Amino acid sequence: MTAAGVRLAAAEVRAAAERIRGPVRRTPLLSGDGLLGPSGPSGLLLKAEHLQRGGSFKARGAANAMLGRAARAVVAGSSGNHGIAVAALARRTGAEATVVMAAGAGRAKADAIRALGARVLAVEGGVAARDLLARQLAAGTGALLVPSSDDEHVVAGQGTVALEILEDEPDLDVLFVPVGGGGLLAGSCLAADLAGRPLRIIGVEPRQTRRYAVSVAAGRPVELPASRTVADGLRGQRPGEVIFPIVQRRVDELIAVDDEEVLAAMELLNRAGVPAEPSGSVALAGALQYGVRGRTAVVISGGNSPSALAAMRAAGSATAPDPRSAPPLVPSPAAFSRPSSLSVLPSPSTLSKESL
Repeated sequence: MTAAGVRLAAAEVRAAAERIRGPVRRTPLLSGDGLLGPSGPSGLLLKAEHLQRGGSFKARGAANAMLGRAARAVVAGSSGNHGIAVAALARRTGAEATVVMAAGAGRAKADAIRALGARVLAVEGGVAARDLLARQLAAGTGALLVPSSDDEHVVAGQGTVALEILEDEPDLDVLFVPVGGGGLLAGSCLAADLAGRPLRIIGVEPRQTRRYAVSVAAGRPVELPASRTVADGLRGQRPGEVIFPIVQRRVDELIAVDDEEVLAAMELLNRAGVPAEPSGSVALAGALQYGVRGRTAVVISGGNSPSALAAMRAAGSATAPDPRSAPPLVPSPAAFSRPSSLSVLPSPSTLSKESL
């Protein structure tokens, strides 16, 4: 394990939850019973990160990395959702933001980032080239680098997704997590240490980009060639140095899904009124392939949905506000498309601090 892997623990996830309270929305846990038809399995739960500010869980890691760290300028490499989160937070605090995007990144997301006042730089090549340029820009300008995943603050912030799930459903048996850079997976692994019972953590990767499965099998981080997948937000090439030892220690299984399975899962969600994007449908695709066994939760997001991107562009068209009276990072859930037909589960009492 690296030193970073040893230092980062479940306590940092709980601390992040307190730090980001306010700028980041606590999203509901939806009952997915009936999503697969009247004869479908029961016990399926959906963590509704499509209702997060910015439409994805990326707001959590960005907020934990940026809040409390005064910076006049920030730099991030992103496929889109992380860049949106960083740009929105920078606009809130008055910092200048630059987002580096690799070839193949979605144009609509780039437009949304620009609408929030950030500069977008395009770089040829894949995620590795993108992140290299972001690091070089930050080092050369003195800007705060906010990685999309491989950063202790980002990992802890992403882990608040799983923390909230466990608070709302203490009897959870299995958690499916989409795997891109791996920050959400590592954060979920840390949060799983707060569960008062055995909890199976399953990472779901697009079949074209199985860098964590390959690396865990090899016992070391392995960099894969740049690739394409319909889940454009999950195109990472190499496991993170902070993230890999956490995943290697705790993840129970890493499975792969094809683009066709991802699109089928996205269609199911959209029919239920959840405007999920392909990257945000990967965990459900994994659960459908693996099977729902006991109380099973999947993380979904909708940062690529037309309504979410339209809301971001609308938010960015206004004059930048005074940070002391800034509005939410993104409009309320009403700004998203048609209402979900899924029911919201009640929230029981939260985990006690003694469970740390």
